[in-house]
Amino acid sequence: MTMTSPAPGEARSPGLSYQDLHKNDSRPVPEVLRWVNWEFMGDTDIPVAAYTNREWHELEKEKIWKRVWQMACREEDVPNVGDTLRYDICENSILVVRTAPDTVKAFHNVCLHRGRLLREFDGPANELRCPFHGFCWNLDGSLKQVPCEWDFPHVEKDEWNLPEVRVGTWGGFVFINMDPNAESLESFLGDFPWHFERWPLEKRYKSVHVAKIFPTNWKVVQDAFSEAFHVVATHPQLLSSIGDANSQYDWKGNYSRAITPNGTPSPHIKYVPTQQEMFDAVADKRLDEEPSVVLPPGVTAREMFGNGGRATMHDVLGDKADDFCDAEFSDSIYYTLFPNFHPWGAFNRICYRFRPYEDRHDMSIMECMYLEPYDESKPKPPAAPIHWLGVDDDWAEAPELGNLARVFNQDTFNLPKVQRGLRAMTKPGVTLANYQETKIRHVHMLMNRWFQKP
Repeated sequence: MTMTSPAPGEARSPGLSYQDLHKNDSRPVPEVLRWVNWEFMGDTDIPVAAYTNREWHELEKEKIWKRVWQMACREEDVPNVGDTLRYDICENSILVVRTAPDTVKAFHNVCLHRGRLLREFDGPANELRCPFHGFCWNLDGSLKQVPCEWDFPHVEKDEWNLPEVRVGTWGGFVFINMDPNAESLESFLGDFPWHFERWPLEKRYKSVHVAKIFPTNWKVVQDAFSEAFHVVATHPQLLSSIGDANSQYDWKGNYSRAITPNGTPSPHIKYVPTQQEMFDAVADKRLDEEPSVVLPPGVTAREMFGNGGRATMHDVLGDKADDFCDAEFSDSIYYTLFPNFHPWGAFNRICYRFRPYEDRHDMSIMECMYLEPYDESKPKPPAAPIHWLGVDDDWAEAPELGNLARVFNQDTFNLPKVQRGLRAMTKPGVTLANYQETKIRHVHMLMNRWFQKP
């Protein structure tokens, strides 16, 4: 009998598949977690220039950031009329403004007189006045006042509205697009919102927002948070309770998804951990600590995560919490909406955003937000302000991140060394796995399509 190798892209880990895990769930598993959608995208190397080249960065500025829908903020970041928020991407500065109780607009954050930034900081305003000479606009962008108006007879008031950018909302997020001819946000999203119908993000509030500056290209950082392939080397403490190589990857249209199961051992390890050991690994138990929870006889780690999650969510959802399965409280379900927006599914609170720092091709910003469910019978809690960390700051300086800060530090240790290695690399391309690095290849595939557009 002749053994044949699988066709390119068909190979999968010999460990337990994610779909196989559902067979032992204590609750019915929803369709969204049974959804599988993957197609081989090829195995061509990604040019090193995508991470190191200034000309590539300029191409991204013109073809991506000025033309693609991107998340600017949460709606609760501008809850009241007059609230403003500045969203910067490369050399562009966008001012998001709540102009009415049910209306959010966005403008280029530039005075039409001499080009000064109108606002440097977020916060409430009753007008948009330039600090340089005092030219002033109403919140809706219409011109309000021209100092020494007698000296500007050539300024037509109706033609001096602040230039608007397009605004759309989904999931409690505000998206902007600088291209007036772009497709609608609804068209760009496609069926992406279907994935969150069971876990509506608009019914959450931003309880944590931490941003850290990196001395690397933005895609170097984003790539590191787009796969579980690195866990075996970077996060070995997790291996007894994470099915890293058993992760499922999917993509469609402008989004991709990875699901990494927890409460199940990595296929990389050679021993079979107990259910208690798997639970303790996810709970971040130290060797000299007692277990935070002792599993009852016959209860699996995944079932215990489910039981604990349902008990916690009872305070918010009432009896509806009982309808959610173990997987929804156990697993890492992380999406990417092109080009840089990463909300997590189910009841994991994480949401990432990655972007260039200022107009630098060799520096970037990583943001981590926690989106928390809340009791809708009470007022929505206020959004957490952003907590900035510099290049040399430790993630642990943001204690609001909890245990995640230590994991981030492990990732952060690698990234400047990746950027340094890319600059020294003699091989012209970065080689990706066919399956486990699907989300990375998907972003580059879409980026190349945008580059080709006139």
